[in-house]
Amino acid sequence: MTEARLAQPKKRRSPKRDLEVPRPWLKFVGGKTRLLPELCKRLPAKFGRYHELFVGGGALFWHLQREGLLKGGAVLNDSNERLIRAYRGIRDHVGLVVELLQHFKADHSKTHFYRTREAFKDEAFPPHYMAAWLIYMNKTCFNGLYRVNQKGEFNVSFGDYKDPKILDEENLRACSRALQEVEIRCGDFAVETGVLPGDLWYADAPYMPLTKTAGFTSYTADRFSPNDQRRLAERAHHLKQNGAHVLLTNSDHPFVRELYPEPFWKVERVEVRGDALNTDGAKRGKVGELIIS
Repeated sequence: MTEARLAQPKKRRSPKRDLEVPRPWLKFVGGKTRLLPELCKRLPAKFGRYHELFVGGGALFWHLQREGLLKGGAVLNDSNERLIRAYRGIRDHVGLVVELLQHFKADHSKTHFYRTREAFKDEAFPPHYMAAWLIYMNKTCFNGLYRVNQKGEFNVSFGDYKDPKILDEENLRACSRALQEVEIRCGDFAVETGVLPGDLWYADAPYMPLTKTAGFTSYTADRFSPNDQRRLAERAHHLKQNGAHVLLTNSDHPFVRELYPEPFWKVERVEVRGDALNTDGAKRGKVGELIIS
């Protein structure tokens, strides 16, 4: 079979197994790309609608899209209103997003970065501008962090990269096509509705910090507290009892294990490369994370 394929004049790519696009259009610290093989081992053989409660970069969602596994549709949710506005901008106005990123790419410099960051006026940004602004900040700031202060102001410093990929038009247009039939919501996970028996519900909430300094970044102005972790566990328990397929990821913290007792939950530790914020790659050791199903 291999020889026959090699004999073909052109190698065809299967759209279903396209490993190029669509893929995450943001690089998020804590993204689940590195964990995809382990997550995929624990997916149900069949499921209805896909619900992702803390979508972030959406690594698992985009993987399921590429594999053609979202036949029942999808709902993407996040409490970060700017991120959700950007997702809607890519879905509904990708041409305008591309046009703005072309200008950002042409003008890119350290001065332009800080001028663009400081000029941010949240209420004045329509979805397409929000998407372009967020992508530009993400691709050019230090380590691709998304961090805000208590006022909700983005405050990550300049990344000083030689040639950041500010515009990936092919992927953005592929993402826009993939999002056309996707419901995109912004709200608290506890009030997310419409999860039916047989649906797949995935929650990659902000992790419980393993050290005193591990939680220094803030994804939104309101941090994710232990009480929020408890509310999430209660929601997951309720959905599981009602017949939904439930999948969660979190740090291997005693409090998390307490929230998801076995045997009601299957709690598995996996080793992944951690400390993504350390600029010295040799110091990024492996840490334990939990996959709860």
